[in-house]
Amino acid sequence: MPARHLAALVLLAAGCAVLVLSSVAFVRLPGPYARLHALAPAGSLGAPLVALAAAVQTGPGRAAVKLLLIGLLLAAGGSVCAMAAGRAQARRDGLLTTEAHR
Repeated sequence: MPARHLAALVLLAAGCAVLVLSSVAFVRLPGPYARLHALAPAGSLGAPLVALAAAVQTGPGRAAVKLLLIGLLLAAGGSVCAMAAGRAQARRDGLLTTEAHR
């Protein structure tokens, strides 16, 4: 088994483990704020690890660069989306008003 294949397999297993654990935590935790904390690792760590595994398996080239860019966008976008969802939930619950936000 080539080293590149083994590294991709390890990265894929780690990414899938993070995604599964985040999903289990999402189902088990009570309340929307606790669930947001459970989903943060899935978006900022799990999905980028899967993209990195695909890039390593692909090898050097354009496809790998595209996969790495997708992984970076997922890492950045996951935390931004979680923050936006938390603010929307807080605003809906009356914990955050537009005056307090300014």
